[in-house]
Amino acid sequence: MKWQRVISLVTLAISLFTLVMVLRKPAPVAVPVSAEVTAANAQSFQEKVDRLGQPANSGQGGSEVRLSSGELTAALAQATGMIPSTVPAPASASGSASPASPTAPGSPTEFPGAVPNIKDYQVSMDGDVLRGQFLTQIAGKDVYLTLAGHLGSKDGYATFDATEVKIGDLNVPVSLVNDALQKKLAEQHDQLKLPNNVKDLKVENGEMVFVEK
Repeated sequence: MKWQRVISLVTLAISLFTLVMVLRKPAPVAVPVSAEVTAANAQSFQEKVDRLGQPANSGQGGSEVRLSSGELTAALAQATGMIPSTVPAPASASGSASPASPTAPGSPTEFPGAVPNIKDYQVSMDGDVLRGQFLTQIAGKDVYLTLAGHLGSKDGYATFDATEVKIGDLNVPVSLVNDALQKKLAEQHDQLKLPNNVKDLKVENGEMVFVEK
């Protein structure tokens, strides 16, 4: 029947369009920087993380440590070996993974098994939104994954609520992946614990903010 053939052609066209959008490289979420700038950002990140490990002076609770997108990206690059390490691996005040290490929300190793073989990534912050873009392989093809959302804290642990998910240049409804995302976060609950001297974590004015006790 003609109508069945039309439906088949439309279905094929939609499938091809979806495939093209999935394999298409999306617009980058951050502007590339030189190796010198990356090294400087990594050093700045380490100095700020060291501040979190220092006891707060009496009466000075509530001070903040702010990290930029460049500092986060540089630290992740060092932690994953994508650039040579020029400073010691960052560690938090509690002795566990640093708050902005690759186990923090929005980073490529956040969900083991869900985002394998990370080849490249970018991190950016806009207003109160944290956005990460990762290059991985799905069925042998290089595919970009983009995840954005709100970073926060609850009961001493980091939280992440997704607001945007993209595969390639194709938008995916957050409702389709949010349950799996929250399940993965729950599995990594212990790694999301904030340092003992940090009472809050958020993204504000394009920066990641750690509020000390």
